[in-house]
Amino acid sequence: MDPVLQYIAGFEPEIRERLEALRKLFLETLSGTEESIRYGMPAYTVGKHHLYFAGYKRHIGFYPVYGLAAIEREIEHYKARRTKDTLHFPHDQPLPLDLVKKIILLKATQ
Repeated sequence: MDPVLQYIAGFEPEIRERLEALRKLFLETLSGTEESIRYGMPAYTVGKHHLYFAGYKRHIGFYPVYGLAAIEREIEHYKARRTKDTLHFPHDQPLPLDLVKKIILLKATQ
C-alpha cells in the first residue's frame, strides 16, 4: 500500500476523512506534486518547499506556514500556540480547504 494512504488508514473514520480531503486538495491543486512520508507524516513538494500535515486526536497539524504576509490575517485564527509556523485545524470545526489551497499556491511561488 502507498505509504501516505497507509498513514491515513491508521486513523478513525472522521479523522481519516479530513486527512483524505487534504491529500486530494494537494493532488488536485498541484498535479504531479511529489507525495511522500517525511518526518513520519505526509509531505508534498510545493515549489522549492515541502508542506506537511499530520493527524492528532483533537486537530490536524499543518506545517510549515511562514512567509505568507499576504494572508496573515486569514491564518492567524489557526496558528498553534507557542509556534511560528504551525497551524492547527480542530476536528470540531470545518476544514478550511480554501485557505489551505491559498497556502499551497503561495508556497508554490516562493
